[in-house]
Amino acid sequence: MHDFNPNRARFLSVLLAGLLCVPLLGTVTLADANPRDPLANPAIDMDGYLRVSREAAQHRASRRITEAEFLRMSREPNTIVLDARSPQKYDELHVKGAINLAFSDIAVESLARTIPDKNTRILIYCNNNFANAEEPFPRKLATASLNLSTYTALYNYGYRNVYELGPLVALEKSKLPFASTPGKSAAR
Repeated sequence: MHDFNPNRARFLSVLLAGLLCVPLLGTVTLADANPRDPLANPAIDMDGYLRVSREAAQHRASRRITEAEFLRMSREPNTIVLDARSPQKYDELHVKGAINLAFSDIAVESLARTIPDKNTRILIYCNNNFANAEEPFPRKLATASLNLSTYTALYNYGYRNVYELGPLVALEKSKLPFASTPGKSAAR
């Protein structure tokens, strides 16, 4: 009898999901590949996005960490905690010491300014990591979790030293320190 290994199970589920999506790719790519398509846009690449997403999913499988690991790693040198939620939600409540770069603002220049060294260890968390805190951490669909988009974007921009807070933690039981930016969220 084999022991249950959650990391292996997670990897296999990501792999299976990727394999199930392969037949759909043909229908997605036909319009993008047609040079006579009046809607073709060389600045948008669905095939590339799906490829990078699969690569990022494989990379991410071994980089989800516990709350205790997140807390320990956040205190180590050359590590930043990145909060990719909106500035308003960040101001309401965030992990103490986290820097805010809203997902919608992630771009070549903003990343170069915020995290110039691609070897910096980056710890990420999102709304779906904290329960019982709907105001500052409104729950998203599991398939639309901000961690997924943020991890994929960072991976796509060449950041490979990224770790994600894995579990769902009740805010009132969390060991992580939290802070707010008084007065800012009310002004927006």
